[in-house]
This record gives sequence, C-alpha cells and structure tokens, in this order.
Amino acid sequence: MTSVRLPLFPLNSVLFPGLVLPLNVFEARYRAMMRDLLALPEDERRFGVVAIRDGREVAPSAPGLPDSTAMPAGGPGAGFGPDPISAFHTVGCVADAATIREKSGAPGTGLASDENAEAEGTAPGTGPDAPGYEVLATGTTRFKLLSVDASGPYLMGEVEELPEVEGEGAGALASGVTRAFRTYQKRLAWANERTLAGGQDLPDEPSVLSYLVAAAAVLDIPAKQHLLEAPDTAARLTRELELLRQETAVIGKLPSLPAVDLTRHPTSPN
Repeated sequence: MTSVRLPLFPLNSVLFPGLVLPLNVFEARYRAMMRDLLALPEDERRFGVVAIRDGREVAPSAPGLPDSTAMPAGGPGAGFGPDPISAFHTVGCVADAATIREKSGAPGTGLASDENAEAEGTAPGTGPDAPGYEVLATGTTRFKLLSVDASGPYLMGEVEELPEVEGEGAGALASGVTRAFRTYQKRLAWANERTLAGGQDLPDEPSVLSYLVAAAAVLDIPAKQHLLEAPDTAARLTRELELLRQETAVIGKLPSLPAVDLTRHPTSPN
C-alpha cells in the first residue's frame, strides 16, 4: 500500500474517524504547521493525530494558554526524546482541518508580534509572541505511522492508510453494542444524579457506531487506543461490548460518582 507524508500533531488523547477535534494552537511548531496548511487548498489541509504513549502533553497548560513555568520548545521533537516515533502510539487518525482561524492579538502576545519579529530578524507572524490559531478538525481515516522526520519546523510522519474491514458478524454485534451503550448511558447518568439527554438515535452503520461508542465511553487512553487499533469493526465491537458490560457493572456498585460532566471535553491545547 502506498504511503504518504503528513504533518504530525501528537496529543494526550485518541482521535477516531468521524469525531470532531477542536484545538487551540499556540506552540511555535504547531503554529508553523497551521500556517503551512492555510497555504494549501482547503481539501488538502490534513494532518495526522497520534496519541502520546505516556499520556502527557509536552507543555501542560490551561486550554489554549501556554504554561508560563514550562521551558520553551526546543524544536519540532522537543519533549519526545531522540527518537520521537518511540514516544507515540503508531496507529493514529488523519484529521481534516475544516477551520483554521488565527486568533486576534491578546495582551502581551499577538499585538506586537510583527514588530517583535522585525526586531528579531524573523518574518512577521512567526515570532515567539505571534498569535495562535483556533482549529476545528474532523477525524477521517486510520493510519499506521511508519517513520517520523524531525528535520523541519514540525514533525512529519510517513504514514500508511489502514482500511476499515467490517469483519464477521459486525451487524449483530452492533445491535448488542447499541443496547449495552444505552444501558451504560443510563447507569452513568444515574450515578452522576443527572437526567439522560433525550433519546438521540445511534447510527446503524457498524463502523460508525464502533467509533462513536469508542469516543463517547469514559475510558483511559490505552483502552481507547486499543479500540482504534482493532483489526476490523467486528473486533472493535466485540471489545466494546465487553468494556460496556464491565463498566456498567462497576458503576452499578458505586453509590455515586463525582459531579462532573463526562460528556464534555475541553478544547485540546498543545
């Protein structure tokens, strides 16, 4: 199968096909990536999302705000060690950037960026105080990461697309997962003393259902990554059925869960 090169955006989360990914981009390497993507036709603005193996971001911060105590980034592979590919799970998801919007200057950041850039001898909009970007992307297809190139301003990956194979019995498994997920949702809402939002229909297409459930279930990164890597839809649905039944049983034995909204996810910073 033919491989292609894609810009890489490592995250401490797993992106699934069909799911929306909001990003607040402020690190220099990822700002450079978004500038280059903006120069491409809209239908070619793609990048690869891979989950970081140790489950942490390079520069922890509040969503969209750089950590003032963190060391500045030292190149495209900063924080990932001498061999970046070893820091990532090697099955990821292509993201189509539907929206890339430059943020307006914030106090102490973008307002003086062009002036600072000129003083530093760099191009306008590329200095350390340049404004970031708000990005809205959608997962499309899975890929296998073959190699990582850290020679440019941001990481590039050689990737090979992974086709989605339905597998034997996917239709029947999908029906079982739909029922198990509904029970799981109800039990989770009860444990959080919340009412379940109106009965939204789940998709009939087994592969679409498998990715939606994988994204919506409250699971850790290794569990979600395992679902992303499933060899076919039937295998993913089989594992989801097991996980949903296990989680539902555990939740049923708890008096209550902390009052947090598990259906909302913060915008991913970088």
